[in-house]
Amino acid sequence: MLAVLFALAAAAGYGGSDYTAGLAARRASVVRVTVLAEVTAVALLLCVVPFISSQAPSPASVLWGTGAGASGVAGAMALYLGFRHADFSVASSVSAVGSAAFSVLAGIALGEQPGALALAGIALALPAIVAVSAPAGRPAPGTSPPGKHRHAAGVGLGLAAGAGFGLFFIGLNQAGSGTDLWPVVVSQVAAMVTVAGLAAATRDLGLPPAGARRLSVLTGAIGAAGTVLFFLATHHGLLAITAVITSLYPAGTILLARLVSGERLTALRIIGLCLAGASVGLIAVSGAG
Repeated sequence: MLAVLFALAAAAGYGGSDYTAGLAARRASVVRVTVLAEVTAVALLLCVVPFISSQAPSPASVLWGTGAGASGVAGAMALYLGFRHADFSVASSVSAVGSAAFSVLAGIALGEQPGALALAGIALALPAIVAVSAPAGRPAPGTSPPGKHRHAAGVGLGLAAGAGFGLFFIGLNQAGSGTDLWPVVVSQVAAMVTVAGLAAATRDLGLPPAGARRLSVLTGAIGAAGTVLFFLATHHGLLAITAVITSLYPAGTILLARLVSGERLTALRIIGLCLAGASVGLIAVSGAG
């Protein structure tokens, strides 16, 4: 049950960070937004982790954490670019399904054996992710619908993001014990170095504009919390379960878009939210058993 709660909180965190990052990426360079978000995440983690984690990570843990960070930031940048080409819900939906499916297959390959109720919950989660993130029939206020080519590009970038997030989930799962948070710091430092190197190579170093700057900092803070929560979740439960629950993050993005941006909840999205609730319930019952 604790793993389910951590995974739900991680999903909420990622949903919030995706929303703020998407807004920032539509106002400024994706590279600059990501650099500032990663610097913020590392700074916050370094203010907390040294005081609660005394065990140094093993070389294997460092390698897994580094791979997770590089994959995760690549997935994040692909998703932010996807937000420029397609609706928030479309790119987010495709990335969530991809990361969930990738993680489930990896968990089973690593020898995990989810119970019958958990498998039923996982089966419900995938259509829930699709339904809860389905594009609305009309564009959001103040926006225009993307063309077919731009939409296809958004879907492709969403798929790339899903692969990156799936590798990120797997890497953190393999990185070490959930009682020590240094692997999370390693992953975020690796992500920061990766995107900073890209910024230097493309000569895109610098801060985003003021409005996007605030959103980028908020993205980094919320995203760091989400990563810590996912790390704790995956070390208290099965990857095949916690990754699927965490992949429900588009629900948080949609709710924020509804409350903050005034986007409408379509009937299909409401059905998706109900399926998501049923999915989490089944997985929680399985975990409690």
